[in-house]
Amino acid sequence: MLSSSSTTVKNLPLKKRLCFLLKLLCFVSSVLIFCEFLIYYVVIFQCQWPEVKGGAHMSEKETSASVLKAIILADTHLLGEIKGHWLDKLRREWQMERSFQTALWLLQPDIVFILGDVFDEGKWSSPQAWADDVRRFRKMFKYPVSTELVVIVGNHDIGFHYEMTTYKVNRFEKVFNFTSGKLITRKGINFVLVNSVAMEGDGCAVCRTSEAKLVALSHKLNCSQQKPNHSNKRCSDVEKLPASEPILLQHYPLHRKSDAECSGEDSAPPAEKNIPFKEKYDVLSREASQKLIWWFHPRLILSGHTHSACEVLHAGKIPEISVPSFSWRNRNNPSFIMGSITPTDFSLQKCFLPYESRVFAIYCAAGALLVILILAHCQLLTPPFYFAQRLISKHKAV
Repeated sequence: MLSSSSTTVKNLPLKKRLCFLLKLLCFVSSVLIFCEFLIYYVVIFQCQWPEVKGGAHMSEKETSASVLKAIILADTHLLGEIKGHWLDKLRREWQMERSFQTALWLLQPDIVFILGDVFDEGKWSSPQAWADDVRRFRKMFKYPVSTELVVIVGNHDIGFHYEMTTYKVNRFEKVFNFTSGKLITRKGINFVLVNSVAMEGDGCAVCRTSEAKLVALSHKLNCSQQKPNHSNKRCSDVEKLPASEPILLQHYPLHRKSDAECSGEDSAPPAEKNIPFKEKYDVLSREASQKLIWWFHPRLILSGHTHSACEVLHAGKIPEISVPSFSWRNRNNPSFIMGSITPTDFSLQKCFLPYESRVFAIYCAAGALLVILILAHCQLLTPPFYFAQRLISKHKAV
């Protein structure tokens, strides 16, 4: 059977064989282009900016002038030279690069926030490895002049508190222009950047500096929110900032017992939800959390670190959104947050990226179809009718 089929294939005209190979090449190329490029456009195209209150009644010009469009993502974890296999690096970094660049092209945000753990091995990487990681990050997350990129520090960037050094903090700050206690004001909206790794409360040098900057910024913001006729000598010489209540951006979430109350398809798996969080490791301590709330009275807190989504209320009124990981290495269904923000209001919406399991299923289906086409072309697939006929004839002969 096999010898006769191979003879049949050899006897096919060269033109037909080349035509078949060309068709196979087109099929394989189409699958690759869709799974590695087009699928990001198909999925992210379905995401729409949420509307803030009153946005539906504004003209397009008024909306673009008053609403800040922000993308928030977290935990990219670019692999390093120690734990990062080259194939894993290639795959994950391509996925994140295509997702980020597609989102920028389709959604055109004003600003992008990355909430820490940009790198996986920043806590122990050598100067040469750090420089290579930074180079790859800048290639993946390049952005146009119309968009601003703000990066928050995470524990994998400078180490947990016991690993954190002034050298690592300065190295990160030099690359990303990050300072704990830094205020970013855009369109009258105040964003406070927090180095949550330095909120240990033990009086370490980095912790003291970070907390002092936060306290000073808190004083400025509180003075700016007071009514004009309110007399306060402590605020007389303070630089006035926009009166908008701030939004806190940090890596560690504020204190919560676990993810038991979190819901949604990108929340923690059921087996992990009831595992208690460890203070100063999984979440901030109660004391540090209370400090940040007392200092800033934020209207919204955005954090990362857990790699899973969660929404909680602090003090019964302050929402905190934990943003899931942006890397497929940590999740089958990564996502990012789209925020339409004004000085007095905000509206958030999640944008999911392609499910890796679905991409894998497409590849498997395409591979199976490719095998069937090749076997059929080589006449190695016996038609069902003749296969049944041969079985019957053999049965009669017996």
